[in-house]
Amino acid sequence: MKKEKLSAAAARRIALAAQGFAASRPPGRITASHLTRTIDRLGLLQIDSVNVLARAHYLPLFSRLGNYASGHLDRLAWGRRSQRRLFEFWAHEASLLPVGAHPLLRWRMQRAADDAGDGKEKLHAFRRDKATFIDEVRREIADRGPLAASDLSNGGVRRGPWWGWNDGKLALEWLFFAGIVTTATRRGSFERVYDLTERVLPLEVQRLPTPAADEAQRELLRRSARALGIATETDLRDYFRLGVADTKARLAELVEAGDLRLVDVEGWSKPAYLDPSARRPRRVEGRALLAPFDPLIWERERTERLFDFHYRIEIYTPVGKRKHGYYVLPFLLGDKLVARLDLKAERAGSSLLVHAVHLEPGIDVHDVAGPMRDELRLLADWLGLERVQLPQHAALAKAMGRMR
Repeated sequence: MKKEKLSAAAARRIALAAQGFAASRPPGRITASHLTRTIDRLGLLQIDSVNVLARAHYLPLFSRLGNYASGHLDRLAWGRRSQRRLFEFWAHEASLLPVGAHPLLRWRMQRAADDAGDGKEKLHAFRRDKATFIDEVRREIADRGPLAASDLSNGGVRRGPWWGWNDGKLALEWLFFAGIVTTATRRGSFERVYDLTERVLPLEVQRLPTPAADEAQRELLRRSARALGIATETDLRDYFRLGVADTKARLAELVEAGDLRLVDVEGWSKPAYLDPSARRPRRVEGRALLAPFDPLIWERERTERLFDFHYRIEIYTPVGKRKHGYYVLPFLLGDKLVARLDLKAERAGSSLLVHAVHLEPGIDVHDVAGPMRDELRLLADWLGLERVQLPQHAALAKAMGRMR
């Protein structure tokens, strides 16, 4: 059968629809059910400790749903066992995932327990060197209940790499990677508190059967394809950080089974995989500020391929070498990324600081000012900030008008 060829614009609209940007935000109050449906669509939320605006896991839900109570997400992730609908694990980096995905990652946990690699070689080396100490940490959690690294009776030696973690933190992270402990809650400055997985996850989740590794990988790739709509092998592999050999083998099986379709996309140098159930809207009227770790844009090469938008996070770039700013959010309008905004929540002064706005080439300030103003006001309201402080950008400020 001859492969279908899609235009670049059609592929972009498919991707936006798959990520939830082809539909209007729900009217009225946003409930926990809205959150669970959105997370199910995305498959996961990346976790990051940077809190310049809001922590990374909160922002993709705001981008798709608007003003929602972040406490809903906290309860889904770290609430009572009966409320828990999410769990933490290494998926796309550190991530929050629906608890129903736990069986799909048990093969990764088992590989970690077996010292079988999967990209955490320093943790495996630590385990080989400190197996007895790790078991002591596990027993302390079993005896005392949920503990953070700072609660351990013996934190051990502090080491240079791994963010200066001590042996206690490394032991907890190895137990976490092996699935023996998980996050019971977060406290203070987002410090992870660990407990035995069997005491945290709902019993019905623990009783779910464990699929073979190849079937779990196929399902993870199906979920990646549903979340992305259309994607290259690299895009699909990156979503849950699967291995190259595993991904290529599973994709061939999924194409053979008809679960994915191979297509060509205008301007793409690599074959694309299309989710057969993907929506194909003729028009997308999106409007959203996108966090650096939003699933729509976290794979930078894909972002450039879809939107002709070269994007890099500059948190770790020296101030004098930054091109756009410290914490820059792309602005989606329609089906294009039209601007970049360097934002900060200045909580002491109750202000959303817009340090800079960079319009993309060919974008007229008057076309974006109104939607951008509305989105900034919505963001400030969600963050509980009283005012939006615009940069010294005369044309933009005039086009936006006065903002409280």
